[in-house]
Amino acid sequence: MAKKVVASMQKGAGRVNTKCIKLERSPKTGAYSFREEMVPNAEVKNFFEGK
Repeated sequence: MAKKVVASMQKGAGRVNTKCIKLERSPKTGAYSFREEMVPNAEVKNFFEGK
């Protein structure tokens, strides 16, 4: 099932987006959580820098 979802996101020119997963810590409770986003390939570095 997952292969169909990933394959449907690809265009004819190849992969345009990347799924990024980042571990974040809550300032209030100190608990960890994951943030997931589909990001264009050109903006992957900005996602992990927090901009």
